[in-house]
Amino acid sequence: MNFAPQVHIFCLIVGVAVLSGCDEKVVPPDPVGLTREASGHYCQMIIVDHPGPKAQVFEVGRSEPVWFSSVRDALFYLKLPGEAQRVSAIYVHDMGKASSWERPQNDGIWVEAAAAIYVIGSSRRGGMGTRETVPFGQKSEAETFARRFGGSVVAFDNIPTDYILGNAGDHASSAKQTRWPEDRGIGSRSMRSKDASR
Repeated sequence: MNFAPQVHIFCLIVGVAVLSGCDEKVVPPDPVGLTREASGHYCQMIIVDHPGPKAQVFEVGRSEPVWFSSVRDALFYLKLPGEAQRVSAIYVHDMGKASSWERPQNDGIWVEAAAAIYVIGSSRRGGMGTRETVPFGQKSEAETFARRFGGSVVAFDNIPTDYILGNAGDHASSAKQTRWPEDRGIGSRSMRSKDASR
């Protein structure tokens, strides 16, 4: 009996299964619409009731995102030791497309965090009343915002770590301070998007 054809078919099936498994790890989930059921990871409050941009973070093995009432809290989550260990995707509101600061749309204006341009140090406050990292899909829109509300325009990888970590009580988490890495940018510890890593 000739087993060669059976072995060949078995190897093809295993190969496809392995490649399919790899594809599942590489392809990030799409962003989901924000609903009143979504509560902030740190504040545990209904985040649609808060102003400013929001963020959703997907982790491998979880079908639902972890929600944040401010983008800065999501970036804080990426830096906090022991959290964000298996992030597969991060989406933030593109505030250049937002209908208003008070109530950005719940769907349709999400952009990959690593592909966004940010304004830091502006006079606008995030969802929990703290300083924010305001994301935009277009650099020109970030620059317009910075001229109006102050602050600096930076890429994802150039957001200073000390701006993200801030002071005790400057986040919805009110997490106690820890000795943090000495790197200056968020990108060295955080998940990179498929577009930004090309």
